[in-house]
Parts: sequence; C-alpha cells; structure tokens
Amino acid sequence: MRKVFLMCALLAIVLPASALEVGDKAPEFSLQASDGKTYTLSDFKGKQAVAIAWYPKAFTKGCTIECKSLAENGHLIREYDVAYFMASTDEVEDNSKFAEEMKADFPLLSDPTGEVAEAYDVKMPVLNMAKRVTIYIGKDGDVLKIDRDIKPATSAEDMAVTLGELGVAKND
Repeated sequence: MRKVFLMCALLAIVLPASALEVGDKAPEFSLQASDGKTYTLSDFKGKQAVAIAWYPKAFTKGCTIECKSLAENGHLIREYDVAYFMASTDEVEDNSKFAEEMKADFPLLSDPTGEVAEAYDVKMPVLNMAKRVTIYIGKDGDVLKIDRDIKPATSAEDMAVTLGELGVAKND
C-alpha cells in the first residue's frame, strides 16, 4: 500500500494536473511587460487573437536568436489581427534590458513566479523556467494551437505562416 501511495505522490509531482490542449479556454493572466505596461488576456477577448512565444531565459543563445527573428521580421506577424508577445519567467527588469538590447518592438512578458507558465503547461519540471513553446489563442479565448517545434531563427516567419493556417484575419 505504501508503494502505491508513493507512486501516486510521485506522479502528482511529475505530471501536470491537466495539460493545456487545443480547444481549451486559455488560462487568464495579467503580466508586467518590458514596455512598462501590464497585459491581461481578457483585454483581448472578442478583439484580437493572441500569440505568446514562451522562451527559457533572456540573453541565452536560442532566446536571443528567436527574439531577433521576431524583432527583425515582426512586420510579417503584424499583417494579422494579433497581439503577440514573448514570455519568460525572467524578472521584468531582465526582460526590459533584453528587449532593449534586441530592439524588440513588441512586449516581453515577465512571469517571475512561474504560475502562468505552469497554467499554460510550459514550465519545466523542477526549474522555474519556461520551455520554448508558442501558444496561439483565438478571439474567443480558446487555444487554437500549441507549437512545441520552434525554430528560433525562423520564428517570425513560422508564426506568420501559422496565423494564416489558423485563419486569423489579416489587417486592412
């Protein structure tokens, strides 16, 4: 009996309570960003699709490449009616410095407690760090796609293609 209890306890620690899936309501969040504003998911409901590119750590190689892709080719994403962000568990000060150094013209969200990353099922086990995952959310607040196969160098181009495939409206 003790072994069964220990196995269940271990599984409860290792496995997420319920993994986020396509079609689920996206978990609400309110996070500070590199531009000094606080963004709340419900502010976009009924108005705009949302794309959140979660990344592990500011100033690391892959994250720098991904941020540069979004900064240099963001015009491809802005063709669509979407609010897009990068997000990490870094402190807002670190993300602000990172955004400035990368010349990011979009907000980087900070989730230093990791609570939102956990709600989005992107938090690494044990570490307070996000996995590299992009979540696409429709105007209705439902998860449209969870992309776990991110290529940092072509992140902006790939996001634009995905937005088109998902049928997100183009801007006039």
